[in-house]
Amino acid sequence: MREHLKQLLTPLNLAGYITWAAIGWELVYGGSGVPDWMSSAPPDWLLGALHLAWFGLFLAVVGSQDHESPRLRVLIVAQYLLVFALMAMARNSSLPILLILCAVQVAHAWAPRGAAIVIVLANIGLYAVYDGLWGTRSALPATLMVGCFQVFAASAAWFGLSAERARDALAVANADLLATRSLLAETARDGERLRLSRELHDVAGHKLTALKLNMAALARDPRLAGDAQVQLCSRLADELLTDIRDVVQQMRHSDGMDLGPALESLATPFPRPRMHLQIDGDARVGSVAQAEALLRAVQEGLTNSARHSQANNLWVVLRREADGLHLDIRDDGRGRGRLEPGNGLRGMRERLVAVGGGLELGRTDTGGVHLQAWLPVSA
Repeated sequence: MREHLKQLLTPLNLAGYITWAAIGWELVYGGSGVPDWMSSAPPDWLLGALHLAWFGLFLAVVGSQDHESPRLRVLIVAQYLLVFALMAMARNSSLPILLILCAVQVAHAWAPRGAAIVIVLANIGLYAVYDGLWGTRSALPATLMVGCFQVFAASAAWFGLSAERARDALAVANADLLATRSLLAETARDGERLRLSRELHDVAGHKLTALKLNMAALARDPRLAGDAQVQLCSRLADELLTDIRDVVQQMRHSDGMDLGPALESLATPFPRPRMHLQIDGDARVGSVAQAEALLRAVQEGLTNSARHSQANNLWVVLRREADGLHLDIRDDGRGRGRLEPGNGLRGMRERLVAVGGGLELGRTDTGGVHLQAWLPVSA
């Protein structure tokens, strides 16, 4: 809710609200001319209702979190229709300014070519209003002037959107690098831990075993039989060998990579959704290939939730079961219909299958995305 309110109250949107209010004040209280095709002025309540309806559509568009939704384009087209309906009933010089606000939204909802087509069509309609309905003598210059303002506003919005997307892409790439660095560091620690356990077992264990055998031989010597110092040294050698074996066993039991820091790094650039991470203590990954597959699976889950699910929360659970490692990813989005995998989800499945795992796609009871991945325990 807080993020949605923050989006509605950006400086650009606030400027749009003030502009809309000023146009509405002039439309209802400042008086407007009657177009040539109408015999009498329409009631003020009708103009006010249409103007208020336009504002409702404007709020729905600026508050949307998915700029690629077809529904968003329908709302923008409806705004254009309301503007032309108002200009058809009231000859007011401030009404075409609403087209400039629409042009800003067009730059967010369409690619540059599509946005250019929409703006050109809108200005053809504006010229028809100036020339046919209002009887403006300088219809073409007036249209060109308003059109230039629309192009300027749309261009500024497009460059701002491009900069925002570039910033987000850079943040995601930086998080990916941090996660990869964390994974490499964990791989190095895991390798060093395994090397030390082998060294303790092969070198220290070997020498202590030899020491025990020598102490046993000394204990059998008649001259040292019952010697307290020999017995003490033999007991200490036994205890030290047992301790080293316990340490080696513990180090091997802890063998594997901890993915927690790497996964947390992935969520850094995403203000939404918020990732809730739970990793069981024994859910450690035994190979770099498996770690990479799980890392990319969580990354794709985050990206999908941020772009398509409009989710506020993402839950990631990694646990170890008898048959291997299980990764559960779900969000609180409100999607509908069957979940069709795109390139990202197909790539996620291919990575998991390559290391002996798999992936299931589904939806939660509330419509959120639910991904379940599994991997065998690495030998």
